[in-house]
Amino acid sequence: MSSDEDARWLEWVTKQFENIAGEDKEIDLDEFKTALKVKESFFAERFFSLFDSDRSGSISLDELLKALNLLIHGTEADRLRFLFQVYDVDGSGSIDPDELKTVLKSCLQESAISLPEEKLEDLTLVLFESADKDNSGSITFEELKAELENFPEVMENLTISAANWLKPPEVEQKKHQTHRYLTRAYWQNNSRKLLFLCLYSLLNLLLFVGAVLYHRYGGGWFMLAKGCGQCLNFNCTFVMVLMLRRCLTWVRTTWVVRVLPLDQNILLHQIVGYAILFFTVVHTAAHVVNFAWMSASSEFSLWEYLLTTRPGVGWVKGTASLTGVILQLLIFLMVICSSTFVRRSGHFEVFYWTHLSYIWVWILLIIHCANFWKWFVVPGLVFLLEKIVGIAVSRMGGLHIVEVNLLPSKVTHLVIRRPQFFQFKPGDYIYINIPKIAKYEWHPFTISSAPEQSDTLWLHVRSMGQWTNRLYEYFRQPESPELLTTSLRRRRQQEKKDDMFSSSDSNRAVATNEDDSITLTLFHQNSSESGADPASESEPQATLKPPPDEPGSADRGETPSLREIPAKSGENHRVCNIKCYVDGPYGTPTRQIFASEHAVLIGAGIGITPFASILQSIMYRYRMRKHLCPSCNYSWCENIKDSDMKLRKVDFIWINRDQKSFEWFVSLLTQLELDQADEEPEGRFLEMHMYMTSALSKNDMKAIGLQMALDLLAKKEKKDSITGLRTRTQPGRPRWEKVFQKLSEENKGKVHVFYCGAPSLAKAIKAQCENFGFNFYKENF
Repeated sequence: MSSDEDARWLEWVTKQFENIAGEDKEIDLDEFKTALKVKESFFAERFFSLFDSDRSGSISLDELLKALNLLIHGTEADRLRFLFQVYDVDGSGSIDPDELKTVLKSCLQESAISLPEEKLEDLTLVLFESADKDNSGSITFEELKAELENFPEVMENLTISAANWLKPPEVEQKKHQTHRYLTRAYWQNNSRKLLFLCLYSLLNLLLFVGAVLYHRYGGGWFMLAKGCGQCLNFNCTFVMVLMLRRCLTWVRTTWVVRVLPLDQNILLHQIVGYAILFFTVVHTAAHVVNFAWMSASSEFSLWEYLLTTRPGVGWVKGTASLTGVILQLLIFLMVICSSTFVRRSGHFEVFYWTHLSYIWVWILLIIHCANFWKWFVVPGLVFLLEKIVGIAVSRMGGLHIVEVNLLPSKVTHLVIRRPQFFQFKPGDYIYINIPKIAKYEWHPFTISSAPEQSDTLWLHVRSMGQWTNRLYEYFRQPESPELLTTSLRRRRQQEKKDDMFSSSDSNRAVATNEDDSITLTLFHQNSSESGADPASESEPQATLKPPPDEPGSADRGETPSLREIPAKSGENHRVCNIKCYVDGPYGTPTRQIFASEHAVLIGAGIGITPFASILQSIMYRYRMRKHLCPSCNYSWCENIKDSDMKLRKVDFIWINRDQKSFEWFVSLLTQLELDQADEEPEGRFLEMHMYMTSALSKNDMKAIGLQMALDLLAKKEKKDSITGLRTRTQPGRPRWEKVFQKLSEENKGKVHVFYCGAPSLAKAIKAQCENFGFNFYKENF
């Protein structure tokens, strides 16, 4: 560190110390805990004890500077000695098993990891046995140092992350850097979008200039109003074209997807929406100024021009001004209520209902402008046809939610009986309407099951707004008449009692299987035949899903009077038969995955849902390519490129904040790992990378012991202690530059990165993709 940097660091620490210490110029234990923002007091007390060198019960500025100088500027041996003293609670010069267990327990609490007491014992034992080289029953400083040498990545930057408040902010070095939007990588990765925006802007310019020249007789303000009006004719129609989901899904299967940015139709829809707002404001302002000029030499006042039909402005009984004012208000309302703040803050319904104003906007535009209908008629008919087809498809098949699982972090897993005619691609999404929750509301969700799963559809719904919260709370109530959990539990208990007396009876209506589940035979009733209305068709029925290994009679083209259902009873599991309607499926950017050679799937939190479907489908196709030698049981997978799947390698990255979120899809991921139990000659086809952001990084002094123990236990047990997977869960956030550098070095073909999750993270990942020349796709709907 240079003298200038050292002086700046000293000044910063002194300033921070004065802010915390107050008038007495000393930091006591409570102030120290507050400053460090630690979750567990153990580490705060240990750090405080080591910083307080004179044992006065408070830390002076000199003591703080001395300790920080050792941690920030000291040698590796200095930092290791400090770490050893933290673990040596009684100051005996060695670490015994009880001290190590206490430290690891505090490490777990700091990293927000919850493990049973038995697992804590295993972690303590495996780390202690590995470090205690001489089997003396204690760990010395030299033994701890030798153990840490087995983890070189930990020693790269051993720090106390909670003490970052004592580090001065980085000085921004002013050096010439090309702006991101001017780099060659940005233009290459966004070529389709940029070409489209250029053509879109050029078309608007041509329409504006043409209208201005055509109306040059009316003066400047009149020309400006007419120019913006012509652009509005085009944009108010084009904004609808960008939301023709069924047409866009079909176009995605053609060569057009390589020319036009169809995967960014939502972004383009938003851009056109803002363009409409801009042209509307300018159009209205120009007309107001023009009316002001006209009122000066006319019998009508400005307000009569604006708010009455007396001047006769417009082709439908002089209503152009009135409809224009209403249109202005409606467009403002739609733009404001469609902002990210409204949609992401739990008020999706506000966006949903205000956006339905587009119907009134189009009606008013036809009345307002004499030529708008010419622009609108063809796209409008296509839009109407899409809606009719959507309504027809959604009302066919009599879909029912047959099973519900309530998962951690208020995620509702819906299992819907899949009709035979329903075909979709991995990563597609649908709109669902559940009359029991809201009769007229439709909400989009990604299908999380694979197309190869023929009997059911899966949806995973995170509770983030009013409708999703109502859905979760509805299924939380066991007394709901549509939920069969209670009766199933009673039936199961009775059958278990009967089993004790008649274990040889194999032809039972209810039989306990290996998965601790039951199969129940019920009579089939069809409420729709009795003329029940759609909202009341969710009464308990027996039309539930057949066992996966034994297709129901409906699949054989018969009309059954009986139907068997597998069901597990439990607090968070519900078997039901609730009517729902589905509109879709609709395509997404993830359809491009199977055309990629090296696909990188990044899911943040519940953003895993499209990739759950994709991973299942990928592994299904992978198994189709897998071969097994009958004589030696050696298995291998042919590396064949075909029209269906060109993939050579898939990397799946899942980032979660907490431990419980991994429970959403841990059974699926476990199965995917089992499918790849045998190592392939060219390496694994699918590699998984798990990150838990609440866990402290490996080089943090409050987590280093825990992460070492987790690594050692994972190697011993062949599974991760946090998720139970073979893949080790990494603490903290991914270092994207290192991750992408490794991916680029694998040379498995062109890398395509697919992301679903928070928009803020998308920006960081997209920037790195541009640096490495990777194609980036963001899931949107």
